[in-house]
Amino acid sequence: MIDLVGEANTVALIGLIGGIALGLAARVGRFCTLGAIEDMLYGSDDRRLRMWGIAIAVAIIGTHVAMSAGWLAGTETAYLDRRWTPLGTIIGGLMFGYGMALSGNCGYGALARLGGGDMRAFVIVLVMGLSAYFVMSGPLAHLRVWLFPVELGATSPQGFSQLAEQRLGVPPVLTGLAIGGVLLAVALSSSEIRRSRGHIFWGIMVGLAILSGWVGTSWVATAGFEAEPIETHSFAAPIGDTIYYAMTASGNTLSFSVGSVAGVLIGAVLGSYSKGHFRWEACEDPRELRRQIIGAALMGPGAILAVGCSVGQGISAFSVLAYSAPVAFIAIFLGAALGLRQLIEGFAPAE
Repeated sequence: MIDLVGEANTVALIGLIGGIALGLAARVGRFCTLGAIEDMLYGSDDRRLRMWGIAIAVAIIGTHVAMSAGWLAGTETAYLDRRWTPLGTIIGGLMFGYGMALSGNCGYGALARLGGGDMRAFVIVLVMGLSAYFVMSGPLAHLRVWLFPVELGATSPQGFSQLAEQRLGVPPVLTGLAIGGVLLAVALSSSEIRRSRGHIFWGIMVGLAILSGWVGTSWVATAGFEAEPIETHSFAAPIGDTIYYAMTASGNTLSFSVGSVAGVLIGAVLGSYSKGHFRWEACEDPRELRRQIIGAALMGPGAILAVGCSVGQGISAFSVLAYSAPVAFIAIFLGAALGLRQLIEGFAPAE
């Protein structure tokens, strides 16, 4: 395939296929970060949060098996190769979670809603992608690097599996199988989730989509001649990458990020039509649109500081058991909980 279509097109195709699965999961399986948090906090329903746990567990188990089999050089991924900056992860995670609550979606969720005809999501996608680039490589890039230095080539891999191997001599695959197995058991411990085959199926599909990105890009990086990065799905900088490609396609090449974003949109359109949910929607309240723009403007920089969004840190970084993953996940959860409380209850003390 690489010889036929080229390396850049191959990784884009890999991203496209995984992105379609993620788009279907969002529209058909209702896989959504903010929705899962809101259901648990205000709906007494933790099935979607458990579905998220299933996705993480499957991604961890699959990724560590792939690393053990030699299909993935996990230590070369950005989550393990970049020196972890805890403060950046915490601040970025809180910003992202709070912005997600204000916008009503994360980047992945906004793409899925856009695929269902929601034009408000189009504004969120544009603002988030541009604001991420503004901090990643734009006017605030130097300030970001000064405050939160980026050090590639860490002296030791920034992950729990490698730490267990160094300190205890435990092979990374055993650590991954143990932690993934425990998470899967906890996620399936509820009788309600066990009766909901749809939640289980789509949780597994999301985990496998993350795995497909790792294995696919690793294969291209190993078999090809170009320096293609080993990566998987995330939806902050990749949205900016896609906007940039849309403006410079004649002098640029496709990438995994562009394929991933396009795949989510295609999967969301297919899922929306299959469920009869596709309809054009617009924002009728300027105050709502203002809130969503502010939220999107917070999510982009937040994801760059945290080195990932709710999918990038919440699942992809978890799959390699990076130090940053649980910290970012908790920070995103707390930021979203604060934002939801402000929107739903206000900050006034209860009487």
